[in-house]
Amino acid sequence: MGKKLYIETVGCQMNVLDSELVVGSLRRQGYELTHDADDADVILFNTCSVREHAEEKIYSALGRLRGHKRRHPEKVLGVLGCMAQKDQKKILRRAPHVDIVCGTGQLGKLPELIDQVRQGAGPQLALSLARHEASRLEVEHSFESYDPMRDPSMRPSPFQAYVRVQIGCDKFCTYCVVPSTRGPEQSRPPQHIAAEVRQLAAEGCKEVTLLGQTVNSYEYDLGDRRERLSDLLARIHDTPGLERIKFVTNFPRDMGNDLLDAVRELPKVCKYLHVPAQSGDNEVLKRMKRLYTVEYYREMLARCRERVPGVAVSSDFIVGFCGETEEQFQRSCDLVREAGFKNSFIFKYSPRPGTKADDLYPDDVPEEIKKRRNNDLLSIQGGVSLADHRRLVGCTVEVLVEGLSKAALKTSGTPGPRQLTGRTMTDHIVVFEGNERLVGRTVVVHVREASPFTLYGDVVTGEQVGAEVEEPTRLDSPEREEQGKRFALPLI
Repeated sequence: MGKKLYIETVGCQMNVLDSELVVGSLRRQGYELTHDADDADVILFNTCSVREHAEEKIYSALGRLRGHKRRHPEKVLGVLGCMAQKDQKKILRRAPHVDIVCGTGQLGKLPELIDQVRQGAGPQLALSLARHEASRLEVEHSFESYDPMRDPSMRPSPFQAYVRVQIGCDKFCTYCVVPSTRGPEQSRPPQHIAAEVRQLAAEGCKEVTLLGQTVNSYEYDLGDRRERLSDLLARIHDTPGLERIKFVTNFPRDMGNDLLDAVRELPKVCKYLHVPAQSGDNEVLKRMKRLYTVEYYREMLARCRERVPGVAVSSDFIVGFCGETEEQFQRSCDLVREAGFKNSFIFKYSPRPGTKADDLYPDDVPEEIKKRRNNDLLSIQGGVSLADHRRLVGCTVEVLVEGLSKAALKTSGTPGPRQLTGRTMTDHIVVFEGNERLVGRTVVVHVREASPFTLYGDVVTGEQVGAEVEEPTRLDSPEREEQGKRFALPLI
């Protein structure tokens, strides 16, 4: 019987991609993926350190496995990723039954580490050097040689894939652990990225999402010139079989006009930008060391919409950051009301040991106030999202069908049309009825209803979809026109 692997992933798209690469490398060693930890020979947790809740979830899971490990000492238990890089000693102290602690930059060594444990070498630690100790070349080489090993079963869907274009971060926001857990900012060679995209497209991928901590700061020295993200988008755009290109996450100060022009001019690039604001108050932004003001963010947002008509923008916000007053929080509320974000991801501030904020500022906003502010901002964003979605009622939009909706998954096996879900070129989620054979295809959907989170519509039959439709097609109707006026959002 083959060896079995269980892996649980917590955190961002970077972690999802890391887990795909881990599974790919271990499949080559004869491992078979299982969804039952008790049935596995190797049990791995790929971790996140951005919020305390994510870490405690992993410690709880490790605690539940303590007895299982005692009964089956031959099984290998590993902790991977950001939490492993940051807290290796703490992990072994709280969970001494862990066999492997492997940081983000050393995941390619996992097969070797597992073999060492099986041979009786004891607990294995594989961590990247600290930022001040590691050469950028060493870090870059480590992750570049590892990326091509892919496992399709771990992707968002068989026709969607993540492609890392950059690792690490040099921004040093005071609340963030990423610069210490993922190291200095490094951009992959564009030739390697293009080769990986060609490989993925040849395997049936229709959509790739380019990943970077601050993806729009991508830059690679080719000797005679420096290639930026706009150039990279143009390089991969004409890849045969590829239909859509996304990229996340963007840093406001690095949103150059060349990138916005590429988003506008390249038909396969989704007209969608995720640009975290984090706060609507300048003093809070200064304590966060975000390197821009609210006025700059508003100007950047206006420039995005001017250069890319119809672009959808989403954001991130942290509420309850150190010293945030009620007045400062209300400025974040004002920004959300005015900015017209498609959606926002809103988080309560959680102090992270090892960050500058934890060293410099007291966590002085009570938890109940954080919860209330979180709910208040979510409510405001819900209203803005509803208005944004309602403007699309009466439009026809292109949808890449991703699979069955959550409701349809609960009724698996039901004959006839199923409820399907997919996304538009502006990343709006659309739900509609259709045959499962549509999964993986691009269809035209007429939008008839909207909620704050979802568009509902019907497939437009008998219509061949091309790849170059850039904006929704509005159905002519005085009623629809009046509705569009009522729900229009200010473009700031």
